[in-house]
Amino acid sequence: MNPSRRNLNLLPGYSKLMEMARQPFDLSSPDALTTERLAAQVCRAAGFEILYATERVDQAVLDALQSLADESGAVEQFLMMKGGAIMNRIEGFACENRQVLHTATRDIFAAAPRQPAATEQARQELAKLDQFLTELESGVLTNQAGEPFTDLINIGIGGSDLGPRAVYHALAAYSLPNRRVHFISNVDPDDAAQFLSGIDPARTLVNVVSKSGTTLETLTNEELARAAFARAGLDSARHFLAVTGKGSPLENPDRYLRTFYMYDYIGGRYSTTSMVGAVLLGFALGNTRFIEFLRGANCMDQAAENRNLRENPALLLAMLGIWNRNFLGLDTLAILPYSQPLCRFTAHLQQCDMESNGKSVTRLGETLAYKTGPIVWGEPGTNGQHAFYQLLHQGTITVPVEFIGFRESQQGQDIQINRTSSQEKLIANLLAQALALATGQENPNPNRAFAGNRPSLIILADRLDPFSMGGLLALYEAKIVLQGFVWNINSFDQEGVQLGKVLANRLLNHFSGLKQDKNYNGKAKDPLGYALLSEAGMLKLS
Repeated sequence: MNPSRRNLNLLPGYSKLMEMARQPFDLSSPDALTTERLAAQVCRAAGFEILYATERVDQAVLDALQSLADESGAVEQFLMMKGGAIMNRIEGFACENRQVLHTATRDIFAAAPRQPAATEQARQELAKLDQFLTELESGVLTNQAGEPFTDLINIGIGGSDLGPRAVYHALAAYSLPNRRVHFISNVDPDDAAQFLSGIDPARTLVNVVSKSGTTLETLTNEELARAAFARAGLDSARHFLAVTGKGSPLENPDRYLRTFYMYDYIGGRYSTTSMVGAVLLGFALGNTRFIEFLRGANCMDQAAENRNLRENPALLLAMLGIWNRNFLGLDTLAILPYSQPLCRFTAHLQQCDMESNGKSVTRLGETLAYKTGPIVWGEPGTNGQHAFYQLLHQGTITVPVEFIGFRESQQGQDIQINRTSSQEKLIANLLAQALALATGQENPNPNRAFAGNRPSLIILADRLDPFSMGGLLALYEAKIVLQGFVWNINSFDQEGVQLGKVLANRLLNHFSGLKQDKNYNGKAKDPLGYALLSEAGMLKLS
């Protein structure tokens, strides 16, 4: 049978792992953590190390997880995806029915890319971007007063905001002098007002990102921004950029200084390495550093092709996650970066993971008999230690943790206090948390006793720079899609967000109806929606 049509619970290795999960490895037992175990359970690739000795697995479980990955054809499907197979589909039902080619945007370094047509389109857009950035840096492209642009406002929502925003904050230390990026995503007018009131519009570019060119929140915020430029006496057409699909309403040279293309085969939450992220990151970092970011992502993409989970960081994370979710019954996942520049990275992963794998039907449209994506959450350490770590250590639920850290600080500005640097203190805290969760602590005072036996792993690299950030992003993208392949779900659509949009538009029709006609009878057209608006006190405001 085609591996893409086999459900997890029908794979031969499933029952064996269920049996193993009855008595999983106990991290808190005497001598569970040994120097030999710490040395053996490390996965190295693409500039990263995954330390997973503090997960509840032994070599037998790892072997069984390897067999399960092989039986599901996870890596084979990953290669099919990279080669252009139509992976965004539910067989027998109406669906997007698309290729999934976000990896093609960074396959530009290969002499023979896996999907040549998509990679050639990526190269063409990168060439357009390079020319645009060169014109900005050389002074060929300036504002009406001949001044350079110093700021860029990115207007987009969901995948057009979360990933690019996370990477921008992560790499802000590498920004070019006098280059800043701001983000407007929420349709809340206060979000837009905060930024529009604090920038000099004359020296600001606005990047409007929408694949369809019809995203309500984005178009609303675009008009708010254009009104601000008009009040400043500026021609917005000389300041506004568009990233959109070919043929969309945003493809209009009368309204946009430049237009860059995004393609249907790249989903929003996987679009950071496309023009969705490239325009703002190129503006902030410059083209050379952005290309290095793509190089890091490509390096991790190649590592994700390895069928051996002990040598493939993404496959290892995917299978350990499935062990925790499906066999140990753990419902959430905390992703905790010990790096303040990664302050928005977990927020991006919430969308990337939960929108991708928050599914309850197979790729045949059948109801699943097992659980899929976990609830993803987290904040940077060490602040989190003084917030929710109490629950992690002594709460009544067990939360698997993925720690992220770097051996060196990003900017090299550090100081020694008590003969240790701040970076050493940071990493010591990270490593200590993993040990504490695993081993626990016995104490006759029950309030000071820690049960331990709580799984975690550690993702480490030398330094957070454009290359490693690209690798980290691609690591999680690959982990998520590999898990989806094992679960036999479509990780590339997001039908679950559509119903709320439809109902929101229905409620908006009541507002517009009342403004157009004082005799508008909303009760007859939509009694439930009209009543809800009335009880919320909104109709009196229209």
